[in-house]
Amino acid sequence: MPKRRPELTEAQINELTRAYAETSESLTRTRIQAVRLYGLGYRVDKIQEITSCSRTSLMTWWRHYRTARLSGLRDHRAGGNHTKLTSAQRQDLKARLQQYTPRALLGPHTATADGQFWTVEDFQRAIGHWYGIQYQSHSSYYELLVACGFSYQRTERVFKSRRDLQVAEFEEQVEKN
Repeated sequence: MPKRRPELTEAQINELTRAYAETSESLTRTRIQAVRLYGLGYRVDKIQEITSCSRTSLMTWWRHYRTARLSGLRDHRAGGNHTKLTSAQRQDLKARLQQYTPRALLGPHTATADGQFWTVEDFQRAIGHWYGIQYQSHSSYYELLVACGFSYQRTERVFKSRRDLQVAEFEEQVEKN
């Protein structure tokens, strides 16, 4: 004997439809859509095809909706990297980045030959040195650099061990030929 499919009331369908239209968070929209389709009687495999979710996730979302309504479908992830530096530390970091060059802070062990511009590697070492903090991904450092007023620039492709005199002689020789 097949299990009885759960059904939504007209008010619940309207609630889910309105919430789907008003929500801009993609994960929450997917959850709302999946729950609405399930409550309307769509087959689970069809819902999985439409929303790209697993059966386990769908059943979990359905249970959350039945117990907590729309708040049970919201994305409650807090994220981890944004809380590592306080706003005071961010302001301090911005001031320090304007005050120091990588060469002044790290000496000759910078990621670029001249050490004039901040790279993610140098920035990572500076944050570790100043605050004892390390982020898990490079994108967190990119975002923090942007928040400090820096923009992305391609680094120069120069070996640290290159001999400037020999390079100048070579370029001179190329121009002569």
